Amino acid sequence: MIELVSDPIDVSAALTYLHTGEAGAVDLFLGVVRNKTQERSVDRLEYESYDRMAVSEMQKIADQAQEKWPILKYVIVHRKGTLQIGEMAVLIGVATAHRADAFEACRYIIDTIKQTVPIWKKEVFTDGEVWVNAHP
Repeated sequence: MIELVSDPIDVSAALTYLHTGEAGAVDLFLGVVRNKTQERSVDRLEYESYDRMAVSEMQKIADQAQEKWPILKYVIVHRKGTLQIGEMAVLIGVATAHRADAFEACRYIIDTIKQTVPIWKKEVFTDGEVWVNAHP
């Protein structure tokens, strides 16, 4: 399941979707808006995306992950629009038989999304704003 949404991300729905009797491990990564970036106070984040390309790129990443690890189910949900401190910007969920595969696949997906998916972030500080790439 891959989604690009404007509304808050539903963690419970993602967990329900990931549930399968074959899975011994479900790994979730939740990216949340924090209140500081390099000692600057953050007021909010604003995400913009090229929707069709973003969903297509996230699907490619999920397909690549499925080739590398025995993934039973996955969820990728990314927010767009204005997010306040504490709100969830991204959810990655992976269900596998064993935990090592779940951890590795989840990390691969989030790291690759930040490198290749056309979603842009503007950090709005209490004393200014800047567009930043999504790379870690």
